[in-house]
Amino acid sequence: MTLSDDLDVFFSDSSAVSATAGSTTGKGHLDEPTNVAVGDQVLFVDYAFRCKTSDFGSLKSGDAITINSVAYTVRMAEKEDDGLTTVLSVQKT
Repeated sequence: MTLSDDLDVFFSDSSAVSATAGSTTGKGHLDEPTNVAVGDQVLFVDYAFRCKTSDFGSLKSGDAITINSVAYTVRMAEKEDDGLTTVLSVQKT
């Protein structure tokens, strides 16, 4: 059995939250804010949402996504390692 056969296992535990973008609903893991700073100034605060690429891999900067009933805007989408998972950098709308 390959990792892709069992990918749902990573997103079905109790720490996974529901997300919806357009007509697509899936689960993922939302990490608390990360500050992006230059010198002593914080430019923005992002949350990171790790999800299946097959669910939300087509999202791009500016797209809307609702995670755990909270509205967010995608700042950046980056596929991980093998491309099966994606990390969305999102900010609250």
